[in-house]
Amino acid sequence: MTGLSTSAVHGDDGLVPGGAVAPPIVQSVTFSADSDEQFTAIATETRGSAFYTRYGNPNHAQVAAVVAELEGAQTGLVTASGMGAISTIALALLCAGDHVVVQRSTYGGTTSLVTGLLSRFGVSYTQVDQTDTEAFARAIREKTRLVLVETPSNPLLELTDLSAVAELAHAAGALVVVDNTFATPVNQRPMALGADLVWHSGTKFLGGHSDVSAGVVVGSAELVERVWQTAIVTGATLGPVDAWLLLRGIRTLPLRVERHNANALALARALEEHPAVARVRYPGLPSHPQHALAQRQMTGFGGVLSVDLRAGRAGAAALLDGLRLAKRAASLGSVSTLVVHPRSMWAGIVDAEQLAATGIGDGLVRVSTGIEDTADLVDDFLAAADKATG
Repeated sequence: MTGLSTSAVHGDDGLVPGGAVAPPIVQSVTFSADSDEQFTAIATETRGSAFYTRYGNPNHAQVAAVVAELEGAQTGLVTASGMGAISTIALALLCAGDHVVVQRSTYGGTTSLVTGLLSRFGVSYTQVDQTDTEAFARAIREKTRLVLVETPSNPLLELTDLSAVAELAHAAGALVVVDNTFATPVNQRPMALGADLVWHSGTKFLGGHSDVSAGVVVGSAELVERVWQTAIVTGATLGPVDAWLLLRGIRTLPLRVERHNANALALARALEEHPAVARVRYPGLPSHPQHALAQRQMTGFGGVLSVDLRAGRAGAAALLDGLRLAKRAASLGSVSTLVVHPRSMWAGIVDAEQLAATGIGDGLVRVSTGIEDTADLVDDFLAAADKATG
């Protein structure tokens, strides 16, 4: 196997038309054939890239090939967003009467999908504490079809023991679907730890520049084909320009993640010592209760951390107001540092009871470190924290 940086640059070799070094944007929605036989062939090809863009496109194929290689998967496909990816997976693999196990600490959109949309169509669910592997064992039942995992989780940075959960799920005939958005394949490869499908919000670290909305699904050819068959019906199609932007972002993913990791660790260490801070949640800190697990299943600890302010919501507001470099904005994984108050952001997509169950407090601030100079970033946050002492 080649290294990650080599894969990011060369994972789509052979798929770029002509001798182009930078892949061209293939904007065409439809593609012609020279004969009935050729038309039949392209119209019936699984995940083909020369029939109709809702079915596939050369730019789609390039992105899917690179992410699949980075994740150690057989193949992949792209969607219009991360929620398009997980929603399409769920619709492809679940039927009325099925059961899903999902973490309490997970992205609010995933929670809303499971507890709202899927439950309306007769799919039941059990939410579990991801830090307790036995909770998964207790939750899995005869009709469990999917175990949905996000590790590290958004925004509490809790971890799931991927190998242990995969073993439990597979013994019961369930599939394990992992959101690897926070870690990226640079820091964690869930397929090697037993995952059946891995998905990303490509909007985040994969794209990396806050200029594209996209989702990616990778896994075995059999499972990805099932997801693709649903994707061409639901139509969560990624535009060719967006696919091209996503691929361009992925080219530098290993380099960017190295800086994201370094900035997050330095910031976590600095803020942990500040009197305004009650707790820093970051898997790279020895104080993280699952630090040993992070060391075992991750090669880097990611660019996201969360900070609990002692002064609660007032402290969180003061910290956010005092920052000079960081931008108060949704999303994460950008070259710019982004900060958000999760309790406020998710109030519109998760009901009050579900929000309370997540354990997200009023004083919690999520930080997605960018690629700024480390010293500048640390100085900015420490100065802002000085104003958040209450």
